[in-house]
Amino acid sequence: MIESEKTRGKVLVLKPVGRLDSNTINAAETEMFAHLEKNETRIVLDLSELDYISSSGLRLVLMMGKRLSLKGGKLALCGLKPQIREVFEISGFISIVTVVATRAEAEAVVSK
Repeated sequence: MIESEKTRGKVLVLKPVGRLDSNTINAAETEMFAHLEKNETRIVLDLSELDYISSSGLRLVLMMGKRLSLKGGKLALCGLKPQIREVFEISGFISIVTVVATRAEAEAVVSK
């Protein structure tokens, strides 16, 4: 499940809950990309409620970032639990995507 919230600064915050893996990825991808179809270009992924991410989840994050970049948009991640951050570090994704500590920082990054 992915919670969503539009902020006053016109930033869309998406908050995946639980797991992003082969069992949940299709629904998550459909839901997340639907926002791109609505021309959302400033997106924060708040991962504070994410307990597990697989390679398919990493691929989804990368695809979101690439599609937003093509539209002139921005993506930032925040709230990574230690085990989630470790997956991003081991995979090398930590240097590919913008990762900050707090939601406020992430909103500021994508608002610029």
